[in-house]
Amino acid sequence: MDLRTTRNIGIMAHIDAGKTTTTERILYYSGKTYRLGEVDDGEATMDWMDQEQERGITIQSAATTTYWRGHQINIIDTPGHVDFTAEVERSLRVLDGAVAVFSAVDGVEPQSETVWHQADRYQVPRLAFVNKMDRLGADFDAVLEDMRKKLNARPIAINYPIGSAGDFEGVIDLVAMEELHFSEDGNEVTRTPVAQERAADAAARRDVLIDALSEESEEITNLYLEGREVPIDLIKAELRKACIGHLLVPAIAGASRRNVGVQPLIDAVVDYLPAPDEVPPPKAFNPKKEEEVEVPCSAKGNPLGLVFKIQNDREAGPLCYIRMYSGSIKNASVVFDINKKKKERVTRLLRMHANKSEPVDQVEAGDIAVIVGMKNAQTGDTIGSEGWQVLLEKMHFPEPVISVAIEPKSLSEREKLKETLEILSREDPTFTSHENEETGQLIIRGMGELHLDVLVTRMIREFKVAARVGNPQVTYRESITKSVEHRQRFEKTQAGKEISAGITVRIEPLVRGSGNKYSKAVRNHQVPDEIYEAIERGFTNAFGSGIQFGYPAVDVGVTLVGIDYDELTATSFAFEACANMAFDEGARSAAPVMLEPIMKVDITCPKDFIGEAMSLVSQRGGFIHGSDSKAAVEVIHVQAPLEAMFGFTTSLRSVSQGRAAFSMEFSHFEPKKN
Repeated sequence: MDLRTTRNIGIMAHIDAGKTTTTERILYYSGKTYRLGEVDDGEATMDWMDQEQERGITIQSAATTTYWRGHQINIIDTPGHVDFTAEVERSLRVLDGAVAVFSAVDGVEPQSETVWHQADRYQVPRLAFVNKMDRLGADFDAVLEDMRKKLNARPIAINYPIGSAGDFEGVIDLVAMEELHFSEDGNEVTRTPVAQERAADAAARRDVLIDALSEESEEITNLYLEGREVPIDLIKAELRKACIGHLLVPAIAGASRRNVGVQPLIDAVVDYLPAPDEVPPPKAFNPKKEEEVEVPCSAKGNPLGLVFKIQNDREAGPLCYIRMYSGSIKNASVVFDINKKKKERVTRLLRMHANKSEPVDQVEAGDIAVIVGMKNAQTGDTIGSEGWQVLLEKMHFPEPVISVAIEPKSLSEREKLKETLEILSREDPTFTSHENEETGQLIIRGMGELHLDVLVTRMIREFKVAARVGNPQVTYRESITKSVEHRQRFEKTQAGKEISAGITVRIEPLVRGSGNKYSKAVRNHQVPDEIYEAIERGFTNAFGSGIQFGYPAVDVGVTLVGIDYDELTATSFAFEACANMAFDEGARSAAPVMLEPIMKVDITCPKDFIGEAMSLVSQRGGFIHGSDSKAAVEVIHVQAPLEAMFGFTTSLRSVSQGRAAFSMEFSHFEPKKN
């Protein structure tokens, strides 16, 4: 495998921007598929799940590999709906580049902002594809301006549309200064010189491109000042550098549904997005030496990869999607799960094409593949060798904020339901389940009503579980508001032997939204590592059990400041139990508080109904903090407690004659008002 001719890319966007349609066109024109699949007809290759085809949305990220101009392109098509944000998060974690698809009519929409900032967090270079140029109200320049204002990005047009809406007929390539016209099925692309009537505008736009590049390139600046022509190869080389360095975002116009502008997009992926060895090497943590190490992208290094997705297959079992960062893994070999400290056998290696696959002999650094045979791996696990045990940075997933009770229709279904919940929570880190100790009910948690609806439908249809589901409930959190120091002692006689443990901890509130943190201020070299691991395990489990009401604890810092260790009576079990008790008792004396989820809500509403929509938000205790005007609608930005948003869809439709819509995502937790 040649690293320089490999691209690992994702396609990301707001729901309905045309992301899956664009992916389908990329696969068709690169020869991976032989007919065009349409989302609206339920025939998109990448939307292979029954529910994706029925609902017309992407639910699971799908991986595929295609080839263009001698380059291997691994593509992950991610969901656009905010309830499936974990799928986007884990895809971006392992990608080297991304294509952000924007609707030419709607510009930067709320979920576009969310995925853009996720890509910022993982430092992923991007291209912008302004889709739907054939729609009424399409405005290429307005979308670029929207990106500058809302995303703080620096988009630069490398081609731009000839006409718009019904007059949209092709694009002008500003690098080669040619017009591109496409046949009806898009298979034939005709390149011609720029028409006389468009020459002045094209020259002005090319000057903007050259000017932007000259800020980063001395060579282009000198040629520009001397009035000499800048060679195409130099423009492409400097544009590539600027894109990979996060200085510019090359922007392209098109209309995927009309088969216009997709080939220039694939060219741009090859020309401007990075190869796996052109991005900064990821950092891994060596727990033994307690230091960070860089992982260079080389097939000759020690094997190291990250499991970024698990998908259950009825016949093959768990399919573990892995991104290799170093070394290689061969078919039928043994790998080491560094998180679980367990050996696993690779029974098969596959290259995926949506839900179809082809076997491969080995997967090397820079590539993405699927391992069949690993029984214990979870999303976020690092896979490597016993000789080099370093951990790649874990992925961060948002907390589930909505829950429902689920119960089997008969006692015989209970075990089947529990097994199904375990499989689904391995697949999806934002889906959790637990048993309510008081009522014995099984409670499932997710990111939103749609998320839980999709998962429950999968349980019933795919796993054939007969179950009843309750009404959605808010999942609260608990935290503390003051610092305490607490000493805890644990003593017990077990099988006639006395066991004991003692620790002193400092428990303190952290900044809201920073998560929980455990650290050690003390390190006694007489104390074995497994004792420290047991203490950490005890606190980690205690965070999930809550403080007063059984809701998970968040934004709590725990520091181990003292340890009473007697090698005659100390056991891992004693220290784990001691840590659990220390958190329970210490946190209760640290002024605990209950937190409720506050949602970021964006309401898209025709201007005639703005008053009614705002009034509805105010009645439900929401706070309006701004609005944006678009051509025919107003977008109202609101923050509201999740509890107040149940049933909002029906109310909003009734006050707007069914013409307003909204998108909602988790914003933060804050103390619940009584």
